[in-house]
Amino acid sequence: MGAESVEKSVPPTLLPAAKLTVKVLLPLPLGDAYDYSVPEGLQVAPGAFVVVPLGKRETLGVVWGEGSGEVPEAKLRDIIDVLPALPMAEALRRFVDWVSAYTLAPPGAVLRMAMSSPSALEAPKTEVVYRAAAPSDDTALKLTAARRRVLAALVDGPAMPVAELAHIAGVGASVVKTMASVGLLEPVERTVRRSFPLPDGAHEGPVLSEAQKSVADAMVAKVEAKVFSATLLDGVPGAGKTEVYFEAIAAALKADRQVLVLLPEIALTSQWLKRFEDRFGCAPAAWHSGLTSLERRETWRGIAEGRVGVVVGARSALFLPFARLGLLVIDEEHDGSFKQDDGVAYNARDMAVVRARLVGAPIVLASATPSLESVTNVTAGRYGALHLPGRHGGQTLAKLQAVDLRRQAPPRGKWLSPPVAEAMKQTLAAGEQTLLFLNRRGYAPMTLCRACGSGIECPQCSAWLVEHRFRRVLVCHHCGYSEPPAQTCKKCGAVDQFVACGPGVERLAEEALELFPEARLELFTSDSLMSRTEAAAAVERMIDGKIDILIGTQMAAKGHHFPGLTLVAVVDADLGLNGGDLRAAERTFQMLYQVAGRAGREDRPGRALIQTLQPEHPVMQALVSGDRDRFVAAELADRELAGMPPYGRLASLIISGPDPAAVDNVCAAIARRAPSREGVTVLGPSVAPMALLRGRHRRRFLLKTSRDIAVQPLLYDWLKQIGLPNSVRLQVDVDPYSFL
Repeated sequence: MGAESVEKSVPPTLLPAAKLTVKVLLPLPLGDAYDYSVPEGLQVAPGAFVVVPLGKRETLGVVWGEGSGEVPEAKLRDIIDVLPALPMAEALRRFVDWVSAYTLAPPGAVLRMAMSSPSALEAPKTEVVYRAAAPSDDTALKLTAARRRVLAALVDGPAMPVAELAHIAGVGASVVKTMASVGLLEPVERTVRRSFPLPDGAHEGPVLSEAQKSVADAMVAKVEAKVFSATLLDGVPGAGKTEVYFEAIAAALKADRQVLVLLPEIALTSQWLKRFEDRFGCAPAAWHSGLTSLERRETWRGIAEGRVGVVVGARSALFLPFARLGLLVIDEEHDGSFKQDDGVAYNARDMAVVRARLVGAPIVLASATPSLESVTNVTAGRYGALHLPGRHGGQTLAKLQAVDLRRQAPPRGKWLSPPVAEAMKQTLAAGEQTLLFLNRRGYAPMTLCRACGSGIECPQCSAWLVEHRFRRVLVCHHCGYSEPPAQTCKKCGAVDQFVACGPGVERLAEEALELFPEARLELFTSDSLMSRTEAAAAVERMIDGKIDILIGTQMAAKGHHFPGLTLVAVVDADLGLNGGDLRAAERTFQMLYQVAGRAGREDRPGRALIQTLQPEHPVMQALVSGDRDRFVAAELADRELAGMPPYGRLASLIISGPDPAAVDNVCAAIARRAPSREGVTVLGPSVAPMALLRGRHRRRFLLKTSRDIAVQPLLYDWLKQIGLPNSVRLQVDVDPYSFL
């Protein structure tokens, strides 16, 4: 036989079938999803949570779609396992992609916010419980008194674990175990799940006024339509906005839909939670940083499985895996705390509108002082608007009066002007309550040496250390660094020459007690109230009339209802107007209007005194006149003239690192490649106002464009040319709120 006949006798080689590949997005700040192969016999669907190899370790990820096909098969690695959690819904995956594209954050960094409880992806724990079994004739003869009590405890009741059953029956655990061994009890394995009471949408609510009912009916109609809509609920303080949007929540619950409510201060919402429980018969599920890991796991899983009806949360709740989201509510939608500056820089208010659109649900944005962005969206027809122009029950808004500190200055070394002190005296005599508002924590914002004039600075930040005299510590409010009060000046060596400069709430409390030593006084700040429980207790004491003078920061300005509060005094109304912030006037007006709205919310009239050195400032004039709409119109006109948001677009670049020279080199490279075209302005690089933060030197660029130019493609093309050393960090902040 020749060679040719030998070759023909060899059967043809069968090529192996190509492996199925999928893209897996990892919750890491990486540029894109990675391709992985699917082992034979493993079922993988889009959105599935999987375990995959990454280098020498294993990590979690989400199947994001079909593989790209760009990775050679020999280099592909197999998915290790599929986790027993419900897949991430397509709408949530699209939301992650949208937020990533808008903020220019890596998609994995956004995914990490949507995978905030990794333990919730694991199989739930199980436990063995016992129920009564049908006994045989011989075991029935052995029923002792103890055994009869055990069986009685199980009549018409659920199966129970050993310890619980023994406790209820009043027997030892050994009795229960013996009964199981002889067949009197039957063991059953059940999944351990936290039960969430479902708010009752049919629970009767309070009687609404005609104006409230009209607005509520319009909101209910939007919920029942089950399509996307965005509505601004605009109402003065005390108008009953909460009770009105509760009607929309009730409609969503009746339709078996889930509800998300975002609040700016979730840890301080005891009154809101009580009102919710009174309205719906139980508390909602909460989501915020104060939850334990167990609470986060059970809540996350309950939301994904549709067992949670209503979630009230901070901005991070926006990324929870709702099974059937039917309504979103953003309360105090103007509040700056909805903007996250660290990590992925996003505004939860704006992103909530996007999520509502992706799931086809209505969203309500409620505020007494709407953001200029929302006002503009209403004017442009993108949002609808519903108005509650008057307080519920016919109460009038507090009368505002500016106290000109140039003419009615406090005594030397003091901070309360004569008109404020006199008003406090009258309020105390009438048995009513006073709120002193100063948005400055601690005793004094800075401490100076009399001998050389130098201040005590944070070693890690470009900031003064703030004295907290009640705790006997100096603290940096930016990085958390602290040290005991100094006796000797580090600059000149002078001893006992330090002096506190400026007022904080603690210093204000000291002055108020000097004026009114018999008054019951409390601080309402994040330093004095370290937990939700403490904050709730302080609110209850205020409601019960056990506090005469409450001294608070912005925590006291948000949504509280104090029936006995009739006087609000703003100690330093000019504080927020300094610094050249784009939104300084808007934010100052919002905060002072809100805090003044705490006064006179029941049958007693309220008044608000605003201490200022600039009574002629448009913000002060608008507050005193009560003409909010005139102020908004003037502020919008100024923004439009300057091409600033909402009539223009902004994006910040923040470059930081431990070595200032390396940071400056990167800035030079960025500046050389800056875009140059009509309608685009690049400002910088400049040293950031907060030049040193947590040991990192900071520089800033500001990109300003006209409204018709999308900043994301512009930024992407610009920054993809820049190489960064490992020590230098570049953060992009589209639509910045902070300019520090």
